[in-house]
Amino acid sequence: MKEFWIYTALRVGLFLGAFCIVFGVWFLVADSVNVVVVVIIAFFVSGAASYVVLERQRSAFAEKVERRASRITEKYEEMRAKEDED
Repeated sequence: MKEFWIYTALRVGLFLGAFCIVFGVWFLVADSVNVVVVVIIAFFVSGAASYVVLERQRSAFAEKVERRASRITEKYEEMRAKEDED
Protein backbone atom coordinates (compact mmCIF):
# COMPACT_ATOMS: atom_id res chain seq x y z
CA MET A 1 0.00 0.00 0.00
CA LYS A 2 3.03 2.25 0.16
CA GLU A 3 2.75 2.93 -3.58
CA PHE A 4 -0.87 4.01 -3.13
CA TRP A 5 -0.02 6.56 -0.45
CA ILE A 6 2.96 7.93 -2.38
CA TYR A 7 0.88 8.34 -5.53
CA THR A 8 -2.02 9.89 -3.61
CA ALA A 9 0.25 12.34 -1.76
CA LEU A 10 1.88 13.40 -5.03
CA ARG A 11 -1.54 13.90 -6.66
CA VAL A 12 -2.68 16.07 -3.75
CA GLY A 13 0.58 18.02 -3.92
CA LEU A 14 0.14 18.59 -7.64
CA PHE A 15 -3.41 19.80 -7.07
CA LEU A 16 -2.37 22.19 -4.31
CA GLY A 17 0.49 23.51 -6.43
CA ALA A 18 -1.79 24.01 -9.44
CA PHE A 19 -4.37 25.70 -7.20
CA CYS A 20 -1.78 28.12 -5.80
CA ILE A 21 -0.44 28.96 -9.25
CA VAL A 22 -3.88 29.49 -10.81
CA PHE A 23 -5.05 31.47 -7.79
CA GLY A 24 -1.92 33.64 -7.86
CA VAL A 25 -2.11 34.37 -11.58
CA TRP A 26 -5.82 35.13 -11.35
CA PHE A 27 -5.23 37.43 -8.36
CA LEU A 28 -2.51 39.32 -10.24
CA VAL A 29 -4.75 39.80 -13.28
CA ALA A 30 -8.08 40.55 -11.57
CA ASP A 31 -9.19 42.19 -8.36
CA SER A 32 -11.41 39.31 -7.23
CA VAL A 33 -10.93 35.58 -7.50
CA ASN A 34 -13.70 33.04 -8.16
CA VAL A 35 -12.44 30.14 -6.02
CA VAL A 36 -14.84 27.60 -7.55
CA VAL A 37 -13.49 28.25 -11.03
CA VAL A 38 -9.92 28.17 -9.69
CA VAL A 39 -10.59 24.74 -8.14
CA ILE A 40 -12.01 23.44 -11.43
CA ILE A 41 -9.07 24.76 -13.46
CA ALA A 42 -6.57 23.41 -10.92
CA PHE A 43 -8.30 20.02 -11.05
CA PHE A 44 -7.84 19.78 -14.82
CA VAL A 45 -4.30 21.16 -14.78
CA SER A 46 -3.18 18.78 -12.02
CA GLY A 47 -4.86 15.85 -13.79
CA ALA A 48 -2.99 16.55 -17.02
CA ALA A 49 0.26 17.12 -15.16
CA SER A 50 -0.10 13.91 -13.15
CA TYR A 51 -0.67 11.93 -16.34
CA VAL A 52 2.79 13.02 -17.54
CA VAL A 53 4.75 13.61 -14.33
CA LEU A 54 3.53 10.69 -12.20
CA GLU A 55 3.80 7.92 -14.81
CA ARG A 56 6.44 6.01 -12.83
CA GLN A 57 4.48 6.12 -9.57
CA ARG A 58 1.24 5.14 -11.32
CA SER A 59 2.98 2.18 -12.98
CA ALA A 60 4.45 1.03 -9.65
CA PHE A 61 1.02 1.22 -8.03
CA ALA A 62 -0.64 -0.66 -10.90
CA GLU A 63 2.05 -3.35 -10.80
CA LYS A 64 1.53 -3.84 -7.06
CA VAL A 65 -2.25 -4.17 -7.54
CA GLU A 66 -1.75 -6.63 -10.39
CA ARG A 67 0.60 -8.82 -8.32
CA ARG A 68 -1.85 -8.84 -5.43
CA ALA A 69 -4.75 -9.73 -7.71
CA SER A 70 -2.81 -12.60 -9.31
CA ARG A 71 -1.93 -14.01 -5.87
CA ILE A 72 -5.58 -13.90 -4.85
CA THR A 73 -6.60 -15.56 -8.11
CA GLU A 74 -4.01 -18.31 -7.63
CA LYS A 75 -5.22 -19.00 -4.09
CA TYR A 76 -8.81 -19.07 -5.30
CA GLU A 77 -7.94 -21.57 -8.03
CA GLU A 78 -6.10 -23.76 -5.50
CA MET A 79 -9.15 -23.74 -3.21
CA ARG A 80 -11.42 -24.66 -6.12
CA ALA A 81 -9.09 -27.52 -7.12
CA LYS A 82 -9.12 -28.87 -3.55
CA GLU A 83 -12.88 -28.56 -3.47
CA ASP A 84 -13.19 -30.50 -6.72
CA GLU A 85 -10.99 -33.29 -5.34
CA ASP A 86 -13.32 -33.75 -2.37
